[in-house]
Order: sequence, then structure tokens, then C-alpha cells
Amino acid sequence: MRWNRPNLTPGGIVLVATAQAMLASVACGQLAPERTYNGIGKPLRVRVKTAVDAVGPFAVQLIQPGAGGRTERVEITEADRNGTVDLAAMFPGLWSATAPKFTYAQLLVGDDRVGPAVALQPMVTPTYAPRLDRSGAPMFIAEKDRPKVYSGVRAYIDQYVELETSCGTITLGLRPEAAPNTCWNFRELVEGGLYTDVPVHRVASLSGKKEPDIVQTGDPNGTGQGGPGYSIDLEPSSIAHDFGVVTAARFTEPNSAGSQFMICLNREGTAYMDGRYTAFAVVLDVGQGAQAVRTIAATPVGPDNRPLDPPVIRSARLIDAAPYGLGPKPAKDPLKVEKER
Repeated sequence: MRWNRPNLTPGGIVLVATAQAMLASVACGQLAPERTYNGIGKPLRVRVKTAVDAVGPFAVQLIQPGAGGRTERVEITEADRNGTVDLAAMFPGLWSATAPKFTYAQLLVGDDRVGPAVALQPMVTPTYAPRLDRSGAPMFIAEKDRPKVYSGVRAYIDQYVELETSCGTITLGLRPEAAPNTCWNFRELVEGGLYTDVPVHRVASLSGKKEPDIVQTGDPNGTGQGGPGYSIDLEPSSIAHDFGVVTAARFTEPNSAGSQFMICLNREGTAYMDGRYTAFAVVLDVGQGAQAVRTIAATPVGPDNRPLDPPVIRSARLIDAAPYGLGPKPAKDPLKVEKER
């Protein structure tokens, strides 16, 4: 991560402290998968790196996100602390699970989590919605009519997305446990440079009130009609839409998302999107990210909800996340925080 100078605002202090914590954690060690795609029943190798002066014991912890998620811990030998381990051999349940779940593999030094976790996404037949019902809700095919097949694991280092905008830096925390394929698509677009000099093309109210409910971007053309040249399927997501929640934009056809996304500004005007759109990330409480979202939302617009002087995403990049469970929390709405004072 790059920091030109400290920002002495309260948000800036949080930004610097969070960055220092991430860098210190990575310096102590981390896990890194040897390859992204790992077929079922085969080795799932990850490289282990620990600091020379780190004091063990060393271990890998598997963590299933969410309430009731299981955790398992297996220690690493001294010989493997800077070598390669096979997660499939350490945790046989990875391949034998009848209902595989999204899991994180986290390096432990002593009892401390260090370095970004490795995301382990089961490669299973996705849920599919060929059409919408009369209310606009997606009609997903029942599992009995589309049985799921488990093919292996997609493994990658957990990372945040940092958006450099004309209104400030916004850091997004991805939620692949809720929408794994949508998150993966977003990561690929970020890494490929699609979000370079991309305007915010829509600031709109969805509830009919004067105040906007969403800001929308991600179309390289800035018209709201463009995208990456392909579409992805709608995923059901358990994330409730609210301030700072990032959701995939789409056309009327359910499986038409691509690169466009919306950042929600409140719960009241976006609650109806639950189950109809795929929420996949949140704005994190890092620096002035929440205020940057509000600055974008305050942009004057014309009658078609298009900004008269559009804010711009200048660039986007992936940065290593903090150890699982130790990173920044979702950002709060600055307007509500101000009212509560």
C-alpha cells in the first residue's frame, strides 16, 4: 500500500493505523496458494511464509464465515513453516464434505492470525434463475431439478478493492461467502484495469423521495448501457442492502450483470433489492471512504439522474486484506453519525 503523507483528520488516523497493522501482519507471514483451481480429491498446496524471528507454534486454521461456522486448526511442523503444505491432507473434510461451504485458511503464529487469509471457494454447480416472476423476484431452479456437482476449490488470497475517485479513496471489503462468483468477476475486472477513468453515470432515488438511494458506475462508456462484453448469472446473496453495500447492477433480464455496480445510500430506499440483486461488498471504515460516497451522492444531476459534472473512478486495485476478522468494519453513514451527535 502507498501512503504519501499522514492525514491528521480522525478518519486519516484510522487509515494510517489500519495500513500499518496490515503491513505488520504480512511481515510476520502469510499463506499463498500454489494455483487457483484445485480439482476434487487432489492436493491443495499452499506456500507458507513466516518471519525468521517469529516464535511458534505455527498452524493453519480453517474458518467458515457466519454464525455457527466451524473452525479447525492443524499445526505446521518446523520444517514446513517456510515451505509448502497440502491443505487437503491436513483437512480431509475439504474433499469429503457433502455440502461444501466457503472457507478461509488462515495462518496462525502462536494464537495470532497473521497475513491475509486464503479464500477457498467450492466449485459447485451454481444456483440459476432463468426468469423473474411478476413481482420482479428471480425464480431460481430447485436443486432437485438442477443437482449440484462439487468439482474442487478455487483458492486465492483475500484482498480488498481500493477505488481512487475524484472525490476521495473508497476501500471495499468483498464478501465472497455471500456471492463468490460475483466477487471473483469484480476482482478480475479490477485487476484487468476496467475501472480506469470510469464516470459515475447515475445518482438516483429509487423510492420517489428527493434524496438519492444509490450511486451507479462501472460502465466504461458512461452511458449506463455498456460493460465488459459479457454477462454473469444472478447469484442469491444474504447481504441486506443498506448504506455502503455494493450490489451488481443489471438489466431487466436476471442474468445480465457485468461490470456496473451500485453503492447503496440507505436501507429505506434499497430494501426491495434484497434477493433481487446480488450484494457482494461493503464500503469499509477506512479513511474518508464513507464521506467520499456521500460527496458523490451530493453531485447535482439532471432530470435523467445523470451527474452534470460526473465524479470519476480514476483507478482501482487489489490490496491484501487484514487477517480474517481483524480488518476494518463496514463504514457508517456520515449523515446518520452527524445526526446522532
